[in-house]
Formats: sequence, C-alpha cells, structure tokens
Amino acid sequence: MAPLWWQSNRADFMNGLGRGQDQDCVIEEQVRTDRLHQLFRQSFAAIFGSYMAALMLCWLCWERFDHQVILVWLVVLALSSLLRIKMFMEWFRCPNAERTPERWERRYWVTLMLSAGIWGAGALAVMPTDDRLSQALVMLFTVGMSVSAVSCYSAYRYMTLASMALVLLPCTVWLLFQPSSMQVGVAIAVLVFSTFVVSATRKLSDALEKAFRLTRQMERAHSISTRAAQTDELTGLMNRRAFFEHAQVLYEQCRHNRQPLCALMMDMDHFKAINDTYGHQAGDQVLRQIGGVISASFRQADVYGRLGGEEFAVLLPNTSLDTARAIAEQLIKAISGLASEPVHGLTASLGVASTHARDQDLHGLMNTADKALYRAKAQGRNQVAVAE
Repeated sequence: MAPLWWQSNRADFMNGLGRGQDQDCVIEEQVRTDRLHQLFRQSFAAIFGSYMAALMLCWLCWERFDHQVILVWLVVLALSSLLRIKMFMEWFRCPNAERTPERWERRYWVTLMLSAGIWGAGALAVMPTDDRLSQALVMLFTVGMSVSAVSCYSAYRYMTLASMALVLLPCTVWLLFQPSSMQVGVAIAVLVFSTFVVSATRKLSDALEKAFRLTRQMERAHSISTRAAQTDELTGLMNRRAFFEHAQVLYEQCRHNRQPLCALMMDMDHFKAINDTYGHQAGDQVLRQIGGVISASFRQADVYGRLGGEEFAVLLPNTSLDTARAIAEQLIKAISGLASEPVHGLTASLGVASTHARDQDLHGLMNTADKALYRAKAQGRNQVAVAE
C-alpha cells in the first residue's frame, strides 16, 4: 500500500491536472467565442459589398446581359441580403451572454451559403455564351468576390473556402468545358490563383486563432497573478492588503448610502501554545480550517480576510449591531465544534463594532473592534465583546 504522503501528493497532482484541463476547455470555448465576434464585426459590410458588386456588374454589361435574368438575380440576391441584415440586427441587439457559437454559428453558415450560392449561380446565369468580354468581366468580379471573402470570413476558414467555391466554381467549371482555348486558359488561371488563396486562408486563420488563444492565456495568467497577490496562501482568504483595499471601498459605499457597517475582529485563543505543543504544521492546519469556516459563514457582499498570524477581520454591510453580535456568536460555536487532530478544544475571541453609532473612518472602526476583541480576551476568551 502506498504511503499516505504519496497518496496525498498524487491526489493533489490529479486535482491540479483536472483543473488545468478544465481551464484549457474554458480557453478553447473563449477562443471559439472570440472567433464568432470577429466574424460578425468584420463581415457586416460584406452584405452591401456583394450586392453592390452585382449591381456594378449588371450596370457595366446591361446591354450584353439578359434583362429578365438580371432582374431575377438582383431580386433574389436582395432577399438573401435582407435575411442576413436581419440576422446581424438580432446579433447586435442581443446581450453578450447570448452571443454564443452554439446559437449563431449554424445560422451564420446557412445565410452565408445561401447568399454565396445565389451570387455564383446568378453570375453563371447572366454570363453570355458568345461574348468573351462579358465573360472576362464576370470572372473578374467573381475573383474579386472570392478575395473579399478571405478578409471578411478569415476567422472561419471553412466558411471562407465554401463561399469562394460557391461563387467561383459555377462560372469556372463552365469555362473549362468551352471549345475556346482562351476560355479554358482563363478557367485554369482562376483555379491556379485559387490555390494560392486557399493557402493564404490557412495561414491567416491559424494566425488569428493563435492570437485569440494567446490573448486569453495572457488574461488568465494576469487573473491568476492578481488573485495570488490578493490571497492569503494558507487560508485562501484575502490577505491584509487586499482586505483593506476592499474594505475601504465597502466603507465608502455604506457611508454614501447611509447604511450601517459592522466590523468583526477575531483572534484564535492560545494559538502560540498550539504551535509550541503540536508544531507549526498542526497550527497551519487549524488556520486552514478557520479559513474554511469563515468562507462558508458569510455573504458575498461581506469582506473578510486574514490580517496576519491568527488574526482575522470581517466587515458586514447594512447589518445592525445586534445582528452582527448574533453572527459572531454563531462563528464562535462553529469554531468550538472543529476537530483538527491532534489539536482539541479550539476557541476564539471576537470583538464587534459598528459605524452606525458614531462617525468615524475605516481605521477608527477597526480599532474600536480591536479594543473590543482585547476586552473579550481579558474577560476569559471564547466569547464575543461588543464595543462600548
């Protein structure tokens, strides 16, 4: 059987590995969301650009194209453009929490494929069979549309390639089967050009994804370092500096809103004797358990932390002095019920003070609670004393 220290270290390692995998999954989901946001931001103008390109092509070749085919193409293309505009309007109006890939990727894909398919099919429909100049102009516009797809949909490579194929292939394949060597040559040139564009889309898409991932990893590292700088390593509570930073903000809020603010100062009884008798590891274990009790005992709006050694502090906003005293009494009972082998009989003393009775700053409030704490110590420990 493996020794206890190995079992403990292995469990910590496996827990850390699991947390790391969870964080990687979170980053992957964030990157996916970033790609979606980038797609919507950079492609809105493409709706108008694609329709303007169709209008320009029809205007240049008005005398060479079938007018009825032109009108049908422009009307159908306008309907698909309106559908995409409606989707964009709904995207911009919905809250950020609802802008998820699960909800929008498929919808974007369907509208884009519909629009690109209509563009490619319409270009083939208007292309005259016996007018080389008109054919060259149509191919010029389809190539231009495919290049614009690279810049508009680069966050999603498969969307870029699919939209390019739907726009380019109908006319290109048609030219490949024409008897003229010039027509076949144009089609081959377009296909060769497309291979370079496909390669560029891969590099651009990979670069964007790496940039998104690097940004999220840097944000995660910054968040971890910030939290580490504000967290007491032993108990997981706020350290002294972080406590007073948050406490000052809370104090100003309560003063602005004319709400009472209560302070609790707590000190473990005979903690030095615990370290001297059982060692510092036992003392550290006691502090960890105290940190767990404090974390589970207070609200999210409360501010609490370890000031140093065996001393802790809590601020209770919008709380009366009687309520704060009752909370302190419950905390005393919770601590006395702890069992931390080989230490038994844990107790703590608390001092309680409030700003409701007198006008004072944060440090004055903390000093008042600290004096009450010393009075609780002097009166026999394991009790709560309220500031006079």
